[in-house]
Amino acid sequence: MDVPCHGNDMNIVICGAGEVGRHAAEVLSAKSNSITIIDLDESKLAQLDEALDVRSMVGDGTHPSVLNDVGVAGCDLFVAATNVDSVNLLAASVAKRLGAEQTIARVHHSAYFERHSFDYGLHLGIDHLVCPENSTALDIASALRSPGALAVERFAQGRIEMQRLTVSDDSKAIGLPLMELKLPGQARLCAIERNGQAMLPEARSVLQQGDVVTLVGDAGDFSRVREVFNTAKVGRSSVIIIGGTAQSVWLCRALHSPFFSIRLFEPDADRAETLAEKLPWVTVLAADAVNSDALVEERVDQVDVFAALTEDDETNILVAARAKSMGARTAIAVLQRGTYLHLLEHVGIDKAFSPRVAAVTEIQRLIHQGTVRLLASLAEGVADVFEVHVSPKADAVIDKPLREVTFPARCIVAAIQRGRDEVFVPSADSHLEPGDTVVIIGPAQIQKDLRKAFG
Repeated sequence: MDVPCHGNDMNIVICGAGEVGRHAAEVLSAKSNSITIIDLDESKLAQLDEALDVRSMVGDGTHPSVLNDVGVAGCDLFVAATNVDSVNLLAASVAKRLGAEQTIARVHHSAYFERHSFDYGLHLGIDHLVCPENSTALDIASALRSPGALAVERFAQGRIEMQRLTVSDDSKAIGLPLMELKLPGQARLCAIERNGQAMLPEARSVLQQGDVVTLVGDAGDFSRVREVFNTAKVGRSSVIIIGGTAQSVWLCRALHSPFFSIRLFEPDADRAETLAEKLPWVTVLAADAVNSDALVEERVDQVDVFAALTEDDETNILVAARAKSMGARTAIAVLQRGTYLHLLEHVGIDKAFSPRVAAVTEIQRLIHQGTVRLLASLAEGVADVFEVHVSPKADAVIDKPLREVTFPARCIVAAIQRGRDEVFVPSADSHLEPGDTVVIIGPAQIQKDLRKAFG
């Protein structure tokens, strides 16, 4: 069944009518897209047919005959969102081979998602892999850290850091024009805050004691960069995480910095030992924080952030509510289903995060990739973080040293991604190539100028 695509509307096929697939259909159908959903469970499809204006088909999304019947060869997007990773990988791979323009597979296991030893997406020809648990962990980290910082680190797969530092009274940077300030590695100073007012740096800007600076640089250089501006011991926020899930591991990695002290509770002793080896900067406690006095013993009343990340929604609600009642400053719960969201305000939980929402937000981000996209704001109305794709037609920026490229005024090229794995902070002599993706920090509302510069 071929579904026509009109104007900018997309023809989208979704395999899987579970939590992620259903929410994706709800969000994407609201944009006047044409949606077709495949699932083996006829009752799930019947519920969707009643609630949404979508087409449905009972069948196995890994079978070419089924995919041909729904017109996958002419679709703009194929999303494999069942609860089984191997099914999603196979379905997305087959859909791509049959002619789907863009394919996305939802995966749960880190072995499929991370590319350390094997790149499943590349090998199977899938455009993007989305992991709801990873996306949720990054959303939580973004709520606890600077969204701009996490946007850069997420783009750079953790190889590049962004931090805000207060300029101490003994800083070597005080009184020097920025043009004379030599930073270790290829670090960049992206923004300055003074007396509550943010500004973009200029070559003649001079730092003062008490200024707050935003810096970006290679992760390996950051301890040396930090010492230029502030030699004092960094204050730390205390975090307690309940549940040794993959989501918890990703959250620990996203919060790995001198700014967070993390304790992780996992009742299974073997799993706790594995986590302790995997996360040496985290204090892993082999204890059941839900059904014991462990929270009292670990002084949860003094903790800054309490996050319940077990696999069970009811447990997360109950333990987060208990921690909040005991004095935790901020209580967070992760909920797989939306059934209990209305209860949270009544039990004192500050924030709730949903893997299905995080996954669909990530899918929307991937399918709306234009030349220029706003990633985050460093300072509202003053400095924004942009992701820019270098078009082969961008003759004004390609194959020239960055020092010779005319960028919009007061822009900083913070990071470049080349291919799937190469990410670096460029120097003034670095060149841009077609297909590169660039992080640029600059004045708010300059998308038009960036689009013009990058073709």
